[in-house]
Amino acid sequence: MAQKKHLPQDISLQGLEIAPSQIWGAVRIVPLLRRQVCGDLRLMQRNYAEDMTIVSLEGEMEAPGMKYFSYVPHGLVMSWTDDGSPVAAYGGQMVKQDGKRLNCGCAKVRLMHRMAKRESKNQLRFLPLHLAMEGFLSLFFSGPDVAWSEYSKYALSHGLGCRYETSIPGRYIAGLESALRVFEIHPRQVGVLVFVAEALASAFVVPTSEDYRLLHTSLIEDFYGELLYEYGLLFDTTFPMDVSVDESQVHNLATLRKAINKMRGDWASFQGFMAEGLLQRNLQSKILYTAKPFFLQRFITDLDPKQENHIGEVIIRENGDLEYLKTYRLSAKQTKRVYLLSQLSAHNWNIDSTAVTLGNTREEFVSRLEKVGFGYLLQQNIRDAARKKTRKTRH
Repeated sequence: MAQKKHLPQDISLQGLEIAPSQIWGAVRIVPLLRRQVCGDLRLMQRNYAEDMTIVSLEGEMEAPGMKYFSYVPHGLVMSWTDDGSPVAAYGGQMVKQDGKRLNCGCAKVRLMHRMAKRESKNQLRFLPLHLAMEGFLSLFFSGPDVAWSEYSKYALSHGLGCRYETSIPGRYIAGLESALRVFEIHPRQVGVLVFVAEALASAFVVPTSEDYRLLHTSLIEDFYGELLYEYGLLFDTTFPMDVSVDESQVHNLATLRKAINKMRGDWASFQGFMAEGLLQRNLQSKILYTAKPFFLQRFITDLDPKQENHIGEVIIRENGDLEYLKTYRLSAKQTKRVYLLSQLSAHNWNIDSTAVTLGNTREEFVSRLEKVGFGYLLQQNIRDAARKKTRKTRH
C-alpha cells in the first residue's frame, strides 16, 4: 500500500509554470518553467551510435527470453542523492560501458540488459520512451488463458507472438528541427509541450534547467506518431490566437504589471487546456524503480477510442512534484488495437461476451480484430465465416 499512494492518478504539472508559446510554421512549443529546483536529481544523456539495439527483458516480464528490438539513439542516466544535497555537476560522474557492441557487417548492433538498469548505488540507466513503448507492447501479451475453440494453435501456444509498432523519427516532422534550433530557452525552463498543427505531439520535462539545455535537441531524436508526421506535411501554420493587454486598463507601471501577469495567466490556462488530452486524464501506472524520494514509472492514459491517448514515463517526487516526463501520442490504430485487447482480457478472452459488450455481432467483432491486425489469433474457419457474413451484409 505504501507504493500504491505514489502511483499518479493523472499527469499534473505540480511545481511547474506554463509560459507563452513560440511558433515556427505548424510547430508550437510551450515552455515549462520550474518554480524551485532542488538539485538532488539530475539526468544525463548517453549517446549510442548503433543501427539497432536489442534489449534483453529478463526479469522484467513473465515470458523468459523476451527481447525488445528498436533503434535507440540515446539513453538517460538518472543520478540522485539520499540526503537532498546537490548531485555532482555534469561530467563529474563516472561513465560506464553500456552493453556490448556487435558489427554484423551490414549493421552495427548494441546488446543491452534491461530497459532500466542500476549502475551504482545512486545511478540508474534507462531508455527514454522505449521504457513506455515496451510496456505498451507487453499489454495483454500472453493472450488467452483459457483454451477457447476460436483461437488458433499459435495464439494458445505463443499469445500475441512478435508484437511491433511503427513510428516516425522527429527529424521527419516538418519544422520541428528548425523550431528547436531557433526558439529561445528561458532561464528557468525545464521542459516543453510540443504541438504540431495544435495537436499535442509530446510532453518533456527534466529536473533542472541545466539538464534541459543539454537535452533540448534530443527531442529531434524521439519517435512520434504517424498523425503528427501527416499534420506537419498538411499544415504550414498554427491556428491564430490573440491574447493581449487592454490598454484602457493601463495607467501606470503597477497596472501594466498586473495586466501582463493576467495575460500570462490566460495564456497558461489556455495552453493547459490545449493539452487536456494528456493532463488530468486518468492513468494506468506501474512503478518500475524506487529511488526514494523518487519513483520512476510508466503509464498509459485511460483507453478511450474517441479521444487522443498517450503513453509515457514519469519520475515523481514523494510530495507529488513532477521531476521527469516524456510522452508518446498513440495513433488511432494503436489505440484501437490495445482497446480491443483490453476488452478481450476483461471478458476472459471470450469473443461472444466481448462482442455483446461492444454492441457488435460475433462476425463484426471478428472483423474488427482483422482490421487491427489480430486476425492471426483466430482459427481460419472463424475468420472465413466472418468475412462471408460481412460480404453478404454489404450486398
